[in-house]
Amino acid sequence: MESGLDSEGLKQGPAAWGQWKTTEGGPEWVLANGRRRWAWPPVQKGVSLALRTNEKREKAGPVSRSVATALRTREWPYYLALPISLGERSAAVRLDHVTRRCHQKEMSTAAAPVGSFSPSFQLLVCGTLVAAVLGAAHRLGLLYRLMHKVDKVSNRHGGESVAAVLRAHGVKFLFTLVGGHISPLLVACEKLGIRVVDTRHEVTAVFAADAVARLTGTVGVVAVTAGPGLTNTVTAVKNAQIAQSPVLLLGGAASTLLQNRGALQAIDQMSLFRPLCKFCASVHRVRDIMPTLRTALAAAQSGTPGPVFVELPIDVLYPYFMVQKEMVPAKPPKGLMGRAVYWYLENYLANLFAGAWEPRPEGPLPLDIPQASPQQVQRCVEILSRAKRPLVVLGSQALLPPTPASKLRAAMETLGVPCFLGGMARGLLGRNHPLHIRQNRGAALKKADVVLLAGVVCDFRLSYGRVLSRSSKIIIVNRNRKEMLINSDMFWKPQEAVQGDVGSFVLKLVEGLQGQTWASDWAEELRLADQQKEKSFREKAMMPVSQHLNPVRVLQLVEETLPDNSILVVDGGDFVGTAAHLVQPRGPLCWLDPGAFGTLGVGAGFALGAKLCRPDAEVWCLFGDGAFGYSLIEFDTFVRHKIPVMALIGNDAGWTQISREQVPSLGSNVACGLAYTDYHKAAMGLGAQGLLLSRENEDQVVKVLRDAQQQCRDGHPVVVNILIGRTDFRDGSIAV
Repeated sequence: MESGLDSEGLKQGPAAWGQWKTTEGGPEWVLANGRRRWAWPPVQKGVSLALRTNEKREKAGPVSRSVATALRTREWPYYLALPISLGERSAAVRLDHVTRRCHQKEMSTAAAPVGSFSPSFQLLVCGTLVAAVLGAAHRLGLLYRLMHKVDKVSNRHGGESVAAVLRAHGVKFLFTLVGGHISPLLVACEKLGIRVVDTRHEVTAVFAADAVARLTGTVGVVAVTAGPGLTNTVTAVKNAQIAQSPVLLLGGAASTLLQNRGALQAIDQMSLFRPLCKFCASVHRVRDIMPTLRTALAAAQSGTPGPVFVELPIDVLYPYFMVQKEMVPAKPPKGLMGRAVYWYLENYLANLFAGAWEPRPEGPLPLDIPQASPQQVQRCVEILSRAKRPLVVLGSQALLPPTPASKLRAAMETLGVPCFLGGMARGLLGRNHPLHIRQNRGAALKKADVVLLAGVVCDFRLSYGRVLSRSSKIIIVNRNRKEMLINSDMFWKPQEAVQGDVGSFVLKLVEGLQGQTWASDWAEELRLADQQKEKSFREKAMMPVSQHLNPVRVLQLVEETLPDNSILVVDGGDFVGTAAHLVQPRGPLCWLDPGAFGTLGVGAGFALGAKLCRPDAEVWCLFGDGAFGYSLIEFDTFVRHKIPVMALIGNDAGWTQISREQVPSLGSNVACGLAYTDYHKAAMGLGAQGLLLSRENEDQVVKVLRDAQQQCRDGHPVVVNILIGRTDFRDGSIAV
């Protein structure tokens, strides 16, 4: 007798269930009521195989492995557990047994009551519930508070954590315009010896931080209040982004509990600054202040430098007892709902301050600065070594850390290749260096056979790459690959594109070209063109103007008077554009302009940051009269903080750079006219010193400039209002 079958079951089985019949399509089970039932193709195949096997064997024995394999490959695992054997019974009875067991399996599954669950399903439900509870506990901070206490009696506040991180990163100045949201961090910075400098407009604070970043190679830091305080910084933050200046913007915000509930000055600040900043974060617990700030400061300096934004809600900056007073009712309310809300608020407050004052790292994180590979450097060495007329164009990125300006200057002198300097690279080689070519850049680029664009991109300043010759071999190096290749698919194509730090690359390149020299006739040709251009400038300086002073002549006298320890800050259009051709910075990192964004209004902020960074330097600001309108009120800031700077205003009573094109092309000077305003008197009203230069004292330009210098040395900010006429010096220059 087969295992699992009694004699009665074998006798009644076929009658009760039916019988097998062979058809053209294979074996088919016919039920006792005459209905044909066949719902398992894998079993059908297995049965056919079993029948054929037994016909061949013509004797009893176990079903061959091929049947089991066939059933298994059809993914019917419960069939394999059936006690199938081919004993002394006929194949029909044995197949009846297989089919009956399969049918019983199906019927038992279908007949299972709805309310019954398998143990695995019950385990899944329980696991889901446990995970949900643990997730809720984690979100509410209950798990963290099991291991970290809340100091309810401490008077410490989150501003102290901010100040500690800034001090550990070597921050010396914090620029701000005060607001209640950020008061704790301002007070804490003052206590730790960080100088807090408040301005009259938030945009000036960001510009000042930008100047500090450029001149020191560290991160400039600014803190402003929530809402309008932050929106006032947008232009300056965008300018820092395009100029690639590492600036940390700390912004106040409404309480974390009141976000999206109509609180005072509460807006979606994160969405506003994500397109402008490399890194944006909002701190929701006091314990997160330090790690968030350290990450932000590292991000600002890594890769391509740029601004970062950290939002500090008011309840993470103020002490526990003050936040508790504003957040949690003094007495627990009655009623179930009131008590639930009270518990939630107390728990929220506890999670806000849990582990707040535990020791945490404060110092800088490692920076990620891309470097050129040795293979790329070697290929560039080979290209440059074969050049007959090489030319280098250095941009602001060349002056970024970690390469000191002094090392870069020595490397350029060793290289011996003529170069143009732009942006923060102006002044790298000092005044009147034989390798520094200042005029006719477009013509020189067309003649060069190898051009190294080091920290320079082919935007509007290089005519989108059209100024480069198709026959020239172009090597370009930049930290930002996207900017490095801009317009390369249209107007130019690099022979070698290197993503890496510019200063480090130049040092390696010079090392690989050790001993390489180039014919002097190429550099002499460029210098001769320079001299011819400057001769034409001198001729324009002697031409009379319809009224007041000739701006070209005035700027030539400024160039002759400018001391060696000066820093030049330029902010304007036509007057500043003229100065860029005539006035030379005396050394590296001694020139500050807005950069590619062309922002007006940078002057006062740049001057503020520059004078704080280098108190022994003379800061000379060259303003257009239109641009000076943005900076005038900040002379109150200079007076209050005893910061002596000198402003020279080229006052031609108009937005001349615009009217120069608008009038001849459109026939109207609408919105371009200003007045010959007494800006020097306005500055005097703010407590500064004011001087006037006009045709009446034309022969005393140098004397007035000397007087202004002396007043600055005596500790007074000075405004020199220079009334100028108009010339054709910049005809054809772009304004759009």
